[in-house]
Amino acid sequence: MTQTADVVIIGAGIVGSSVAWRLAAAGCRNVLVLEREAHQGRGSTGKSMGGVRAQFATPINIRMSLYSIPFFARFEQETGRPSGHKPHGYLFVATSQRRLEYLRANMRQQRELGLEQVELLSAAEVVRMVPQLRSDDIVGGSFCPTDGFVDPHSVMVGFMERAVELGARLWRSAEVTAIERDASGVAGVVTTAGRVATRTVVNAAGPWAAQVAAMAGVDLPVVPLRRMLVPTEPFPDLPEPLPMVIDMTNGFHFRREGLGLLLAWNDPEETPGFKTDFAPEFVEKILTRAVDRVPCFETLQVNPKRAWAGLYEVSPDHHAILGPVAGLPGFYLANGFSGHGVMHSPATGLIVSEWILDGEPRTIGARELAPARFAEGRLLEESAVL
Repeated sequence: MTQTADVVIIGAGIVGSSVAWRLAAAGCRNVLVLEREAHQGRGSTGKSMGGVRAQFATPINIRMSLYSIPFFARFEQETGRPSGHKPHGYLFVATSQRRLEYLRANMRQQRELGLEQVELLSAAEVVRMVPQLRSDDIVGGSFCPTDGFVDPHSVMVGFMERAVELGARLWRSAEVTAIERDASGVAGVVTTAGRVATRTVVNAAGPWAAQVAAMAGVDLPVVPLRRMLVPTEPFPDLPEPLPMVIDMTNGFHFRREGLGLLLAWNDPEETPGFKTDFAPEFVEKILTRAVDRVPCFETLQVNPKRAWAGLYEVSPDHHAILGPVAGLPGFYLANGFSGHGVMHSPATGLIVSEWILDGEPRTIGARELAPARFAEGRLLEESAVL
């Protein structure tokens, strides 16, 4: 039997859950979220590092963070659930004058948009913040104390549970097999759990977004890219609280995770594809960079069996693709976050819900993220990608 929904959201990760909550909170109660797995969060959400920051290089990413980070701070007030928000800050460590000037230019823009807390640091101030850093090549850095971390799984569950309380539905183990179209646009969705008639579909399928878009006849330039994370055994010999520390020399970064640390690095040799296995040789690669910047990490203990791999959903300009698809009424995209899906999920839910309900993203003003930018040659290049 065919069921009906005002809006169908494909993907119940943190982005789809945020969109569902926003729609339900705005009064659109007949919302159906489809999740192909038996449990939420088995895609990118559950594999995320959970970092949230406003230290970006483009105005739209800064604006999305300036909305999202305060939202995480009041998440429990909004949803009744915890977010695990920890404002421990992000510390970018510059090792050349060119990189320091890059941080200075970014800081000017961030402050113009309202991020008053960000500051440029001298080399001495960087080392004072984290004395264990090798400092012979450090020329300065930038720090923002309102940056930090959240628990992605808690945020996802909080969004979805509140959406369901407001009337939304979640179908688990419901894989989409077809998206139906007619002369008016989107007409329905066929799933392994049955058919749903609807005039509005949101693609929130993460790394699998291009395949979902193809079902609707849409060419979506989003590719999956493996990112690996390495947790360590307990390591007390660092300041507490410890910010996320980013070595701009090579992109290696780390933060606290329980009693130990969580190490991350974007391997430039990684190639696109649905690779979710952890490569054991990555441990040596990342530890080499870790010890180079923090010599006392020579004693770090790592169990490769505890490490994991997840997938970024990467767009050509490393910006999200949000909004309606030209030529297919009723089909909306919430894709291509390039590693920023968790941190921008509150803003994304608001933006996409406003596109659907109001016809424009009025609060944050994110028209530059609409998918039409690719055909029009208006790409936005985010250089502050981790």
